[in-house]
Amino acid sequence: MKKIITTPISFESIKDLRTGDIIYLTGTLVTGRDDVYLRVVMENMACPFDFNQMAIMHAGPIIKEEPGKNTMVAIGPTSSIRMEAYAGDFIRRTGLRLMVGKGGMGEKTSRACEEHGAIHCMFPGGCAVIAATCVESITHVHWRELGMPEALWEMKVKEFGPLIVTIDTTGANLFLENKAYYASRLDECKQPVLESVKDIMHIQTNK
Repeated sequence: MKKIITTPISFESIKDLRTGDIIYLTGTLVTGRDDVYLRVVMENMACPFDFNQMAIMHAGPIIKEEPGKNTMVAIGPTSSIRMEAYAGDFIRRTGLRLMVGKGGMGEKTSRACEEHGAIHCMFPGGCAVIAATCVESITHVHWRELGMPEALWEMKVKEFGPLIVTIDTTGANLFLENKAYYASRLDECKQPVLESVKDIMHIQTNK
């Protein structure tokens, strides 16, 4: 059964989610990446969209712009780690509840998610056109002067996903945990390879 999260996003609706869970988003989703975070966090600009209990997607969409109508053509995720330096402060200032992007994020974002009841989710890369089919309409565009990839595109989406939870409200971080686990297994995994190389070298030496 699909787990569908609807905007505005209450803490109650996401507090029991854990890393690795798969969810879908219905309601309002807004794109925004580097320039948006810089304006809000570093330049202290008032954001034209109220992100309190809402969702942002780190993406540079491709949109067909026509008089009176904008149509989503493709919306592929941007690597969320690019926003790591600013995401914690962005969450604190805006009340943002859900971030969507490619890959994972770091410790600063994990702490902010735990402190303020937010989550980060990964959208599969390479599925930009499929993602566009979940966009019912584009309702507004803010900060259009930043250019199409960087502007805030406000969309109505239905069951947008799949979204894989990578940071949950406890601060658990799927990517950091996996990185630590794989590092802990490195020597164990290397040992058979090293032994094989030693055996090959011994055989060649004694030919």
